[in-house]
Amino acid sequence: MKKILIIFSLFIFHLFGNTINVDLNTSKEILSQSKIFIDETKTYEIDEIIKSDKEFTKINNSIKRFGYSPDFNIWIKFTLHNTENVPIIKILEFDNPLVTNISFFENNDLIKLEGLLNKDSIRKSVNPIFEIYLNKNETKTYYIKVFSKKTSLTLKLNLYSNDDFYSKEIFHQFILGLFFGAMIILALYNLSIFLMIKDVSYLYYVGYIFTLVLHHLLYVGFANLYIFDTKFMNVIVNFAAIFIAFPVLFLALFSKSFLDIKQYQKLNIILNILILTLVLSVIFFSISHYFSHYRNAIPILLMSYLFIITLYSAIKKNAQAKLILFGWAVILFAGTIMYISSAGILNIDFTSYYIVEISFILEALVFSIALANRIKKLQEEKNTIQLKLIEEQKDNEEKLNKLVLQKTKNLNIALEEKDILLKELNHRVKNNMQTIISLIRLQNDEINDININNLLTTIQNRISAMSHLHELLYQKNTIAFIDANEYFEKIIFGVQQSFNENITIQYKITTNIDAESAIYCGLILNELITNSFKHAFNSNEIGLINITFYSKDGEYCLQYKDNGKGYNSLDKKETLGLILIETLAKKQLKAIFSIISDDGISVEIKWKE
Repeated sequence: MKKILIIFSLFIFHLFGNTINVDLNTSKEILSQSKIFIDETKTYEIDEIIKSDKEFTKINNSIKRFGYSPDFNIWIKFTLHNTENVPIIKILEFDNPLVTNISFFENNDLIKLEGLLNKDSIRKSVNPIFEIYLNKNETKTYYIKVFSKKTSLTLKLNLYSNDDFYSKEIFHQFILGLFFGAMIILALYNLSIFLMIKDVSYLYYVGYIFTLVLHHLLYVGFANLYIFDTKFMNVIVNFAAIFIAFPVLFLALFSKSFLDIKQYQKLNIILNILILTLVLSVIFFSISHYFSHYRNAIPILLMSYLFIITLYSAIKKNAQAKLILFGWAVILFAGTIMYISSAGILNIDFTSYYIVEISFILEALVFSIALANRIKKLQEEKNTIQLKLIEEQKDNEEKLNKLVLQKTKNLNIALEEKDILLKELNHRVKNNMQTIISLIRLQNDEINDININNLLTTIQNRISAMSHLHELLYQKNTIAFIDANEYFEKIIFGVQQSFNENITIQYKITTNIDAESAIYCGLILNELITNSFKHAFNSNEIGLINITFYSKDGEYCLQYKDNGKGYNSLDKKETLGLILIETLAKKQLKAIFSIISDDGISVEIKWKE
């Protein structure tokens, strides 16, 4: 009998030696009291596992990490015993949202599929959960098959009562919600600043925050729970390298722009090479399954190099670098924690302390403060530049005023010299013409031929008409316009002195005339008066000539009329004087010329000023 009792005791000990006792209220971790088996062949099924009980070993740790995408299946075995006299329901939480495939067995029955790629549609928790039902004093053995595709494989099992689990879950999701809300607000704040000042550093930083938020949504399980369905999550898992690299890429571009790394030529070349390597590595790891556990190597190398560049810039007294050096230290701290945890280097659970989230918030605040300080510095530089520009404008105005005064003085001197030269020129021309007139007059006195005398007198009057103009230009201060009344009087008087005829000339001249038009108009008037004196009247006949000259609406008008005998318009033979009048009017003045022979002769000439 004694031997039978000993054998029975050994049986009971073996049966319940690894049994986990549970009651109504107790919540506990159970991985340390479980056993695991690593199926490196990935061929074992549940029946083989139960029958053979193959090499299950005790863990003795509350958390076990196997790094990124291990190429094997893990089986977890644990036994639960209900110590209560009533049925109990427990929630088993697999505390890792990144494991892709989880199969939950009760003895040899598959109860549920879960994981990143098999999410239960009714689940509202970030981590996979399984419901445990035990009748009073019942004992059950459970198996969990775990496989992770490309993501990290971490084992952590917690058993909760309903109230404890959902209280913990609500708090956990609330804290994560605050984190994501704060990050998105910071991103929108910096985006608004970018839209105002168009500084590309802010755009890169906004890109960094948004991609970091997306990465962390995947890391903590929010993306799988609230945003993406299982089908899309499978795409994300296959291209996980992209979601790891994007935050690092934007952070590198931000640092390059914010710290103006181009000023450090060699460091900038190395940084460009690392950025290119990061892009190429993303492409490689996205299309290849080989070496996928090394996909974080390039991002970590690039982040370390960025920290070195920032430290170097701070040593070189780059004010911007000093502000973000602390932020970089926080990023490296948080990134290191995430990496060593996911890679299985340390079996320490940091999630319950929210160390990563706190680090990212601190980093984002520090970088935002640095960017805000950048605005302040840019504003100060702008104010300094504006003050400098104002001073330069004052100096330039003073220099310009001095230059203008000097130029004006020089121009006035030049104008005075020009006026003197022009007056001297007109005086010389007038004197030369007077000399020519005197010579013609002397020659005329020696000739007794009446026809030649008339011809020489006509030539004399023509030269005299031009001479009067140069005389007036010499006498006046301005050469642009001359007094038409004074000029025409001299011409009229000169012709009257040349012919001893009983002819009265009446004139009304009400405008000035520009110098260029005056010479042609004076010649025309001289020819008209000369023709009237020579041809319009018979000997001893009393004649009358009317001359009107005015300007209106930008147009000169010369009207000439005598009461002589006129001329026969049908006579094809025209005098030189009439040809000269018409040519000067049409060709030189571009005038409208009209002549009417009715009770004398009437001429009207109009041209634009």
